[in-house]
Amino acid sequence: MATTTLVRGARASRSTITLKLLMAASGIIFIGFVLLHMYGNLKAFSGHDAYNEYAEHLRILGEPMLPREGALWIIRAVLVVSLVLHVGSAAVLWKRAKRARSTAYVMKKNNASSLSSRTMRWGGLTLLLFIIWHLINFTIGKVNVSGGETNDPYDLLVDTFDTWWMTLIYLAAMLTLAMHLHHGVWSSAQTLGLTNNARARRNAKSLGWIVAIVIAGGFSLVPIFVLAGVITK
Repeated sequence: MATTTLVRGARASRSTITLKLLMAASGIIFIGFVLLHMYGNLKAFSGHDAYNEYAEHLRILGEPMLPREGALWIIRAVLVVSLVLHVGSAAVLWKRAKRARSTAYVMKKNNASSLSSRTMRWGGLTLLLFIIWHLINFTIGKVNVSGGETNDPYDLLVDTFDTWWMTLIYLAAMLTLAMHLHHGVWSSAQTLGLTNNARARRNAKSLGWIVAIVIAGGFSLVPIFVLAGVITK
């Protein structure tokens, strides 16, 4: 009986490690994507034509070997699979952690944990909802909240962020993204065995802050400057 219990425990442990590795790998894929996406968004500072040329380039990427938008659909497929793995792994790990707590804590002690780690679960759910809206806004439905045209990528971007409440929603999502990235980079480094000493842990935390600030800050520039009237039609 003890042997059976040990075998089950070992399997559960291996399964947990696998789930954490899947989260780390899918998280790295997302970081690479959002970095490239952020760089593309910054094309808005170069004006209407430069931004729309970037948007068109994404559609013809890989031609003639791939059909129009073929590369985009490959990227989307990879991102969807990564999202399913990331969210699914997170849900299973959360359920296991909840089951492991047989009794409720008398007093919560969060002094040793960061705000990023404490808000990771709800922050992830918030980001998922934001991603769905973001796709409806700019990709799937192309919703122009100001009532303007939707077939011009640059004009759609300006119309969206020229609406103050849309910019506030976007900036709130970027703050959530920053916290998620900060803790996500640390967790990935820990899962991959890159936090084995004090120096490595400091480096992982610093890298988490750098990634969070660069990506969330870079994404925030365009809506802020649109609302400020610097980026205009």
